[in-house]
Amino acid sequence: MQFGRTYEEFTVGDVYKHWPGKTVTEYDDHLFCLLTMNHHPLHMDGNYAEKTTDFGRNVVVGNYVYSLLLGMSVPDVSGKAIANLEVESLKHIAPTFHGDTIYGETTVLDKTPSRSKSDRGIVYVETRGYKQDGTVVCVFRRKVMVPTATYIEERGGEQPGRPEPITREK
Repeated sequence: MQFGRTYEEFTVGDVYKHWPGKTVTEYDDHLFCLLTMNHHPLHMDGNYAEKTTDFGRNVVVGNYVYSLLLGMSVPDVSGKAIANLEVESLKHIAPTFHGDTIYGETTVLDKTPSRSKSDRGIVYVETRGYKQDGTVVCVFRRKVMVPTATYIEERGGEQPGRPEPITREK
């Protein structure tokens, strides 16, 4: 299984479809709210959401949807990243509700060799998240610093810190 890409492996215009998707549960949403101290009743209080909002039910926290999509993109985009440099834009297009399944895809918009170090480059991507019915819910653009193949080779290959299993003789 591929886990991220080197600079040379990115091609402008490529689209990576992230799979599998994730069905968002009430538990997921509430746990994220509690972990991040977001206690807005739109996300936590079903009675409030039903009686006082346009949606009539709880809306999943947008930053959870963003985080989910960012995580989905790691094997395809940033698994080998040296650094996430910038999130240029983040747009929440439509609400996500408990029970919705989120899918994502990332398009490579541009790539630029590093000006200061020849063993890395900057990849500019846009990730789009959508629900099971195709409704786009979230779009963000970011810049990721990724290594070149030379960087990987000079540091011992793909997984230099991974221990080899010990085999025991019988």
